[in-house]
Amino acid sequence: MKHTPTGLHPLSLGGSVPLASLEPVAFSQFSSTLEDMVEAGGRLLSLFARPGADSENLLYALLARRTGTDTEASDHSRTTLNGGEHAFALGILCTQVTDGYPALTPALPAAHLFERDIFERHGITPEGHPWLRPVRQWAEQEVPWPMHALEGDEVHEVRVGPVHAGVIEPGHFRFQCHGERVFRLEIALGYQHRGLLADMVGAPHKRTIHRMETVAGDTCVGHSWAYAQTIEALSDVTPSPRAEAIRACGLELERLANHIGDLGAMAGDVGFLPTASYCGGLRGDVLNLSAAICGSRLGHGVIRVGGVGFDIEDELASTMREKLAAIRTAAARANTLLWASPSAMGRFEGTGTVPTDVARTFGLVGMAGRASGVDVDARRDFPTAAYRMHPVRPWLKQHGDVYARGRMRWREIEASFDFLEQVLERLPEGELRIAEAEVAADSLAVGIVEGWRGEVVHLAVTDAHGQLASYEIVDPSFHNWIGMEMALRGMEISDFPLCNKSFNLSYAGHDL
Repeated sequence: MKHTPTGLHPLSLGGSVPLASLEPVAFSQFSSTLEDMVEAGGRLLSLFARPGADSENLLYALLARRTGTDTEASDHSRTTLNGGEHAFALGILCTQVTDGYPALTPALPAAHLFERDIFERHGITPEGHPWLRPVRQWAEQEVPWPMHALEGDEVHEVRVGPVHAGVIEPGHFRFQCHGERVFRLEIALGYQHRGLLADMVGAPHKRTIHRMETVAGDTCVGHSWAYAQTIEALSDVTPSPRAEAIRACGLELERLANHIGDLGAMAGDVGFLPTASYCGGLRGDVLNLSAAICGSRLGHGVIRVGGVGFDIEDELASTMREKLAAIRTAAARANTLLWASPSAMGRFEGTGTVPTDVARTFGLVGMAGRASGVDVDARRDFPTAAYRMHPVRPWLKQHGDVYARGRMRWREIEASFDFLEQVLERLPEGELRIAEAEVAADSLAVGIVEGWRGEVVHLAVTDAHGQLASYEIVDPSFHNWIGMEMALRGMEISDFPLCNKSFNLSYAGHDL
C-alpha cells in the first residue's frame, strides 16, 4: 500500500496520539482494511477493546505495514537493509462495536487469540469465531471447557500437565495420537494468570517498573524497556544516547544468556552432553555480566523511565569486552561440536516443521518466525538510537524445523556478540536518566522492543488525569504458542520435548 488507508492513524515510537483524533470507522471498513493490509504484507501487532457505556465498545487494532515510499515511514521506523530501503510504519485503526461483532479470525487467523482474549476479559463476543474458549482463565473455570477430540478405535489421547516433572511453569498439553504419531496437539494455558493488566489501571506509580520486570522473568529487560518507551512517549521524554546504548547492552546480554542456555538444553534433549555441559556454564557467565552492571543476573534495575539505573564505566566496559571474547570462543567451540554431530543433526533436521505460509498466517514473530522465513525484527523495523547506530541484520531460514530454530539461535548469538563488541568499545556520552515528566492525558502510545523470543509490544491508554486507563502487553509467546501446536502435527509424540525446547516459550508472558 503506497497510501495511508482511510481511518488508519499514523503512530511512531517516541510519540503519542490524542484519543480524540482516533475517529472510529465503520466495522466493515475496519475489517476490510485489516485484511487488505495483512494481505499486502502488514502485520497485526495487537487487537484490544475498551468497553464503554451502553454497549458502546471501542475496538482498536495496532498494525505494522511495509510502506511503499520513504515519506510514509517516520524517522523512528525506517532503516536501510542490503543497500535498499526497508521502511515500516505503525498505525492505529479504531471501530465501535456492541456486545458482539462478526469475528475477524476466519479471514485473519492472526487475530484468533486476540479475539478470545477480548471475549474473556470484556464479554464482547466475536460471533463466528471457530474455537472460542479461555485464554488465561483456564484454571479458574468451574466447568471444564471442551477440547478437541478425535474418534476412532486406534486413536488415543495423551494428557500432560499442568504439573510437570520438573521445576517449570504449569501448562496443559493434550495430544490426539495414532500410535506414536500426533494428529493434533492442543495447549491450554492460564495457570500463571496474575491479573497484571487489570492491575495496571491507575499507574504509573513507583512500583510499576518493578512489576514490568516480572512480566516474564527471563525477559526482564525486554518488557521493562517496552514499558519505559511507552511512558516516555506519553511524557515527551527522550533518553540520552548513552542511556539507550546501556539499555541495548542489557537487552543483548539477556538475548545471549537465553539463546546459549537453550542451545545447551536442545543438545541435552537429544543426549548430546558436551554442548549441553558447556552451554550451561556459559549461560551463567553471561548472566554474571548482567550482574556486573546492575547487581542482578536477570537485569533488574537496568531500565528506568527516562534512562537507566546504572552506568557502564570505561573500566567495566573493557572488562566486559574481554570476558565476552572468551565466552564467544568457548561458545563457538561448544556449538561446533553440536553442528558436526550427525546423530544430533539427525534429530534436529525435519523435526517440528512450521512452513512459511503457516507461520505468516498465524503471525509468528522473533526467532521462531525468522526460522520459518518470516522477515520481522523490531531491531531493524523499529530501531531505537543504539540500533540505528549499530544496525542488526536479520537472518532468515526457510526450513522452519528444530534445526532452523537452533541455527537461528546461533546466528542471534553471533549478532549479539558483534553488537556488544561495537557498543562497549565506545559508549556515547549523555545523561544516565532524565527526570520523569507529566504523562499526557487522554492519549495513546506504544513501545516495541525485540526481546530474545521476539517482538515485545506494550500499549498504554491514559485517562483525563494522565493515569493509565488501560494497558496492553503482547509477549512474543502470545503469537508463537500456536506455532508449537502446528509443529507437532504429524510428528511422533517423543519429539515433543525437543520441539518445545526449540521454541522455549513463556507461560508467564502469555498468561499475565
